[in-house]
Amino acid sequence: MTSLLPTIPSQTIAIFLPKSIEALISIAGILLSGNVYMPLDIKSPSQRLQAILQNIIPEYIITDSTHKAKLEGIFPKEKILLVENLLEKTSEIKTNFASRIDTDPAYIINTSGSTGVPKGVVVSHRSVIDYIEWILGEPRICPSVNDVIGNQSPFYFDKSLFDIYPTFSVGNKLVLIPEETFIFPLEALKFLEEKRINYIYWVPSILSNISHYDLLKNTQAKLDKIFFGGEAMSAKVLNYWKKFYPQATFGNLYGPSEITDICAYYIVENHLKDTDPIPIGKPCRNTQMLLINEKNSNVCTQGEIGEIIIRGSCLSLGYYNDLEKTNATFVQNPLHQKYADRVYQTNDLGYYNQRGEIVLVGRKDHQIKHNGYRIELGEIEIALRDFEGITNYCVLYVDSQITLCYENQAEIPKTRFLQHLKDRLAKYMLPQVFARFETLPLNANGKIDRVSLKNSLEKTERNL
Repeated sequence: MTSLLPTIPSQTIAIFLPKSIEALISIAGILLSGNVYMPLDIKSPSQRLQAILQNIIPEYIITDSTHKAKLEGIFPKEKILLVENLLEKTSEIKTNFASRIDTDPAYIINTSGSTGVPKGVVVSHRSVIDYIEWILGEPRICPSVNDVIGNQSPFYFDKSLFDIYPTFSVGNKLVLIPEETFIFPLEALKFLEEKRINYIYWVPSILSNISHYDLLKNTQAKLDKIFFGGEAMSAKVLNYWKKFYPQATFGNLYGPSEITDICAYYIVENHLKDTDPIPIGKPCRNTQMLLINEKNSNVCTQGEIGEIIIRGSCLSLGYYNDLEKTNATFVQNPLHQKYADRVYQTNDLGYYNQRGEIVLVGRKDHQIKHNGYRIELGEIEIALRDFEGITNYCVLYVDSQITLCYENQAEIPKTRFLQHLKDRLAKYMLPQVFARFETLPLNANGKIDRVSLKNSLEKTERNL
């Protein structure tokens, strides 16, 4: 007699471990068990960690004896599992996929978004499978079995999927670069050389710091695949790297967490001037990207700016335990009402260049109205890409003033900025406040934390 298997929903199991082989084993084990994994940041403030756990309520948390104490008091003690007790040799691998289908969730990534409130993005097996198949089907991106990938991104950041899943599929070598290595960029380059890493996918801020201090002249790292994404990259920085690695493949990878890490890519084949924007290129396999203007019409004209919307199997299932926010962001395709056609509104603004590639110009939620003019703050940031002397920077709108926040060890005269921008921007777009920081705050994903930065500036202004 054959018993019917119950269709028990998959359970969410959190992973509270540093970036390590134990964390990778936990990811694989949870997937093989037919459940959902959720990586957490061991450095998260307790308040943020508690907010995530209260929203998701995982069935268990896998951690180690070093980090267990941080979970006690905010999560049931009996549901905290020590990885040391779970690791054991086995002659038989058992899986539990019988009641799973490809639209079931595979993982949850928590992202702060623009408001700073954690959102649990739920991604299905179908999306992950398509993601892997796109990488395997793109010869210029797919790693070979002989490649050595140098992982930069922590596992709670979806950029790490680009390192993990191809390695699972191809069987290449994956080296987990310690996070503290990136505090000193020269040490990161030495690490690449020592471990013979030839394949990287890093956030642009790290590449920019290496360029700023001209560190590539001091390394013999043998890189032949260099990818970047997660934030805007300067063509000036790209050209610096190309000078040292003229034969390498360079690629700009684009995608929000809500669409399984990457939905568009641009392999650098043409020469770009230092002041040129780097396109995000074309959609990945089984993905469509549209530009929609304010009238909800399809943008077809070169240079016309529209919001990027995405459709395809890359779309996540939405936000965990928040159907209202999910339905506000994942909407019916505005181009028709003939049948259900779900798209993701990115809030990113872009245009088509002369080659039909999409170029980013900023975000809708970075768009302001100042002195009667509608201004996209991203456009001001783009105009600063080739400015000498700053590594990281961003433009905010604080107390009705356009504010440039920049990272540098010494104050830069306001006149230098204005001289640089006067031929690039309309007068009404020029920053009025210039705020120097020795180090700009970063969020958990390694991007500039615009929310905390703006809050800090507003608080300082109130106290003056």
